[in-house]
Amino acid sequence: MNDDLNYTLKILKEGGVVLYPTDTVWGIGCDATNSEAVAKIYKIKQREDAKSMIILVDSLQMIFNYVKEIPDIALQLIETNDKPMTLVYPGAENLAGNLINHDGSIGIRITSDEFCKKLIGKFRKPIVSTSANLSGKKHPGNFSEIEKTILNQVDYIVKWMQNDKARPMPSSIIKVGLKGEIEILRR
Repeated sequence: MNDDLNYTLKILKEGGVVLYPTDTVWGIGCDATNSEAVAKIYKIKQREDAKSMIILVDSLQMIFNYVKEIPDIALQLIETNDKPMTLVYPGAENLAGNLINHDGSIGIRITSDEFCKKLIGKFRKPIVSTSANLSGKKHPGNFSEIEKTILNQVDYIVKWMQNDKARPMPSSIIKVGLKGEIEILRR
């Protein structure tokens, strides 16, 4: 795993795009603060940049660097949740502009995946995480189902977990507001 981590880290620092396993489905990722790298992902997925993507962080503490204020309801959800959950926060900051939703929000998930946690910890910045599929198509159940179109366009494909045949599901997505509002976007 260490060689994979180090090479992935090198690619992220150079502004490249990686294909990597997460605590949910396989993801396409890059430095979440690099607009050019984010644009590459939109191009690979053939997706409009008006449709925002999420980011992964390694801890609650890291979220404070990328949103102006964390709603109390978000803290409660994080404390009680035991499954992969992406929270959409208002007031995104310090991220690539083309990653932030038109309403100023950003989806953030604290990853529980060993590889992702180590990678983000070493990188010391969040990484983009969007399912490894073309826009509008079904997300792949595991690495073996990722389309060649995607495989051929990324700068690096992580070797870790490629042979895992588990079929994880995407995370739930919940939008939170500063006054305690909750909107479930995906269960």
